[in-house]
Amino acid sequence: MLAYFQEQTELLEEVSQEKTLSIYNLIMDGGVGGQIIIALLFVLLAVALYIYFERFFAIKEASKVDVNFMDQIRDHVTNGRIDSAKSLCETTKSPTSRLIGKGISRIGKPLEDINTAIENAGKLEVYQLERNVSVLATIAGAAPMIGFLGTVIGMIVAIHEIANSGGQIDIKMLSDGLYTAMTTTVAGLIVGIIAYIAYNHLVVRTDKVVYQMEAKSVEFLDLLNEPV
Repeated sequence: MLAYFQEQTELLEEVSQEKTLSIYNLIMDGGVGGQIIIALLFVLLAVALYIYFERFFAIKEASKVDVNFMDQIRDHVTNGRIDSAKSLCETTKSPTSRLIGKGISRIGKPLEDINTAIENAGKLEVYQLERNVSVLATIAGAAPMIGFLGTVIGMIVAIHEIANSGGQIDIKMLSDGLYTAMTTTVAGLIVGIIAYIAYNHLVVRTDKVVYQMEAKSVEFLDLLNEPV
């Protein structure tokens, strides 16, 4: 009886060990093809995270504008202190201040020319804010497709094993192909989802900064259009 219980205990331990499978083992059991695809997806994930955090802090810094900035600009321009207004824009160091500084440098010219100069400067500022953000969108679309490529490769390996089995199909023979198919699909979807969320978050934050620049630019043009 004791031997029977020992045998059952050992059997349960073996089953428990078989059911416990780490992510590392899943990746390593997927074969060379699966490992290459997983490695590529990890690289894409690292690139996506780097771009996200780099752009996040850059956009966060760009959104910081002194609440008294436009009041100071209004005071300088109204009192004819154009050089002081230029100096304030140069020391503030933000996309909004650069736009206003571009407009101040055109004071004395027709209002349409000032507006055009601000719009052109705004396009450059938006380009700087959106730098490399499109790469996130590319990763969000490419990662799942790379994962599905691993799925196809895994299924090809599994079918190849079936074809060469001579009618004696063993699930262990198919394990490499099935592991490749499943792990690459999951990894591709995870990377794609992370990149997609990161991309949309940056787009929302960029839009807020762009709106802020447009609002301050309109306020500055209204200041110039006020009757003396």
